[in-house]
Amino acid sequence: MNGRATASAPAGWFLPDVRSIRANIGGWAQLSVVQYFVAEAAVIEAWAGPEPYSRATGFISDLGAVSCGLYEDRPVCSPLHWLMNASFVVQGLALVLGAILLTAGLLCVAARPEVQARRFRATQEGETPIRVLAVPWIMAVAIRILTGVAGVGTVIVGLVPEDLGSPWHFAGALMFFIGGGFALLLLAVLWFRQTPVSWFLGICGILCLGALVIGGVTAMDVPRPGTLERFMGYPVTIGLATAGLVIAQRVRTERKSAQGRLRKYSRKSTSEVPPA
Repeated sequence: MNGRATASAPAGWFLPDVRSIRANIGGWAQLSVVQYFVAEAAVIEAWAGPEPYSRATGFISDLGAVSCGLYEDRPVCSPLHWLMNASFVVQGLALVLGAILLTAGLLCVAARPEVQARRFRATQEGETPIRVLAVPWIMAVAIRILTGVAGVGTVIVGLVPEDLGSPWHFAGALMFFIGGGFALLLLAVLWFRQTPVSWFLGICGILCLGALVIGGVTAMDVPRPGTLERFMGYPVTIGLATAGLVIAQRVRTERKSAQGRLRKYSRKSTSEVPPA
């Protein structure tokens, strides 16, 4: 975990360098997952099945099916399947990049400007004081892991289309839904009372996991399976993109603040130089 120690802060407290290029790339990478919706719309427009594609009844993975024909009694034909699968891979890589570059310290403070992240807390075991990771820091690490799992799952979905007959496609989809849903719930708890966005992230996580449970109980045998699947996937994409926007905005604010302090210091230094 990268952090920037402050001289006035108590031991175990850090103010992460949110102005770093690493934080900037991580925030924008997570925000970039919204490209999925553009790709999906384009692929649906090019659909060549016997009937127009419907988001209500058509599965998302049908758009990435390589071959035209019947798949599980559904007629599928997606000429732009390569674009859909490429979008899955790009989305997944963006989530993995965000999970790697966004440090636990940054996640702890991204929604609270000028607040430090407490990495450790003191505890007493017998007569020997020890330090253990603080709960917010543990949650932030878990969020990064879950986001990475969701990203890897999405990459698998793109690399292994549904009609190849591999169980990895289904496994990848579950990784995305489960990892993304729980990442959003934990992030909502972590940012609770720090930003109103936490409520939105929590709702996204609940929608995803709730739809996943319904899909598991019914085996997706519902009148509108496409709608149910999108309640699993869309909230994850939208929620994680929203989190990326919050982080990117925090990075931008800190950069502008640092530049303003630098200009102020430069003007002050210039005014204090005695005339020759």
